[in-house]
Amino acid sequence: MQVLPIALSAVAAAAVAPGLRQGLVDGGHTVKNYRGAELACPLGIILVAAIALTLGALQAIDSFGWHGDGLFFVVSPVFVLGVAALGLFDDAYSGPSRGWRGHGAAVRRGEFPSGLLKAVGTVGLAAYAIQLPPYPETGNLAALDIGPYIVADPDSHTAPYLLSVVVLVLSTNLFNIIDLRPGRAAKGLLFVVIGCTIAVGTELLDAFGVYLGAIAVVAVYDLRERGMLGDTGANLLGAVAGLMLVTSITSTLGLALCAAVLLAITAYGEFRSISAFVERTPGLRHLDSVGRIHNPRKDASA
Repeated sequence: MQVLPIALSAVAAAAVAPGLRQGLVDGGHTVKNYRGAELACPLGIILVAAIALTLGALQAIDSFGWHGDGLFFVVSPVFVLGVAALGLFDDAYSGPSRGWRGHGAAVRRGEFPSGLLKAVGTVGLAAYAIQLPPYPETGNLAALDIGPYIVADPDSHTAPYLLSVVVLVLSTNLFNIIDLRPGRAAKGLLFVVIGCTIAVGTELLDAFGVYLGAIAVVAVYDLRERGMLGDTGANLLGAVAGLMLVTSITSTLGLALCAAVLLAITAYGEFRSISAFVERTPGLRHLDSVGRIHNPRKDASA
C-alpha cells in the first residue's frame, strides 16, 4: 500500500484546518447542532482544500519523477470534488425544503430548491464518473491501474453502468441523511472502508488515500464537536463510500443488492428518524456514541 497519498492528505488537512475553521467562526458561518451548540460549518471546505493540495503535490511528484514506485492514481476526483461543490452551494443557499418529499413539494409550488439542484447535479456527475475503461480486458480492480475509470462487468456494460450510477447517487445522498450526530458519517465511511478492504485487499486504498487522510483529520474535528461537516463534507464522504463500493463489487447482482440496501435505508430516512432508530438499538447506540465528548461547551469557538 502506498503511504504517501494518505500521509500528504492528512498533513494538508491538519495544516489548513485550524485557520479555515476559525475563519468560518469569524465570518459567522455557524449552525446549531442537535443539542443547540453553535458550531463552525461546513468543515467540508477543509476536505476540499486538503484534497486539492494533495492532488497538486502528487502530480508534481509524478511529473518530476520523484517517486520510484510508479504513478499515483486517484479514483474520480471530479466526482468527489464536484459533489462537494454542490453540497457547498446547498450549505450556502438551502431553503426550508428537506428530503425528496420536501423537494417534490417545492417543485409543485414552482420552485427549484438548492437540494434538488444538488440531486440533479449528483446524477450528472455520477453518470460521468462511471466510465468504461479504454481497454476491454480491463475491469474492476484492474481499472485502478489506468486511472479514474470504473466498470463492474466488462462483458455486459448497461446494467452495471446504471446500477453503479444509482449506487453513487444513493450513497452520496445517504451520508447527508445520516450526518445528524458528531462523527456518525465518518464512522459509516469507516465501515465501508473496512468491508471493501477485506473484500478486495489493501491495494484498493492506494487510489483512495488522497481522500482518507484528510477525512481522518476532519473526522476528529467533527466527532469532538469542533465543527460540522455540512452538506459539503457529508456529500464528499458519501461520494468516497459510493466509489469504494462500485469499485469493489464484482458482479451485477452485487451492485443490485447494494443499491437495494441503500435505497431501503434512504426510504426509511424519508419517513422515519434514523437517529431514533440508532438510539433504541443498543449496539448501534454504543457505536454511535464512541469518541464523543461528555461535557461539551456550547459555543462555536470551543
